[in-house]
Amino acid sequence: MKMIKADAVFEGGGVRAIAFAGAVCCFEEYGYKWQRVAGTSAGAIVAALLAAGYTGRELKQIIEDVDYLKFMDKDRIQSVPLVGGLLGLIIHKGLNCGDYMEQWIDSLLKAKGIARFRDVSIRRHSRLKIIAADVTRKEIMILPDDLSRYGMDPMDFEIARAVRMSASIPFYFNPVPLEYPGGRSLVVDGGILSNFPVWLFDVKGIPRWPTIGFRLVGGKPRQCAQCGKSLFSYALDIAETIIDRNDEMYLNDKDAVRTISIPTFGIKATRFDLTREECRRLYESGYNKAKEFIGSWDFDRYILRYRRR
Repeated sequence: MKMIKADAVFEGGGVRAIAFAGAVCCFEEYGYKWQRVAGTSAGAIVAALLAAGYTGRELKQIIEDVDYLKFMDKDRIQSVPLVGGLLGLIIHKGLNCGDYMEQWIDSLLKAKGIARFRDVSIRRHSRLKIIAADVTRKEIMILPDDLSRYGMDPMDFEIARAVRMSASIPFYFNPVPLEYPGGRSLVVDGGILSNFPVWLFDVKGIPRWPTIGFRLVGGKPRQCAQCGKSLFSYALDIAETIIDRNDEMYLNDKDAVRTISIPTFGIKATRFDLTREECRRLYESGYNKAKEFIGSWDFDRYILRYRRR
């Protein structure tokens, strides 16, 4: 089978990222080989594992086997009965730590001999890009590249730490502190600034190969408005709104034609108690939409229409 080179960009979307595993499996079956990968939040997890050498099938197994409830890890303060959530929000700015997520990613990467961005780089150019948001400086962060602006060597930065930054949903997880010469920033989920950075690998003129975007759409469940909710519920609503806000995001023509929009059946991004059946539906949704896309995608036609003057 002929190898087809492409870059991939994955949107954020919480636990629904298993749909990306289905799409990736389909592309690999058709001979696609990812050259560079990028993502935000849950998309950053997928991108990091692909950059480390995991296949779509391995991704499927990893995502199916993970105990998502472990992601809701809490420290001593957040674990206080009845008031731990409130104390966590007040003291740490988060309901959950996020430590387990970082440790989980780190162990998966190290199983492939990967730890820092230098391990997925060629001549100091990383094949992996991760989007985060520096809320202290109020700026988007493209990791590892932007770390040089903080006086840090991008190649030395740990990928698991970058993924944790990108996936630290505001209020749901503690923000991640970034210490650097002359300052300190708090970093959170990149989705608040760019949940679907399909533009990331674009170049002037004609690209050598396509960039394929993977995003999640689908129908947030209708809920009746309720007033007088607790601060805890209010924080969760904000977190879910941040993740889901791009479901109806407008894409211009040149981005829409290179993007696979995968239905998620109204499953919330923070549904950490996904059933096996829901996992299967999400996986098959990604696989089927990818197959549909591949059947109609024509890179030469895309170049002719959108990239030639």
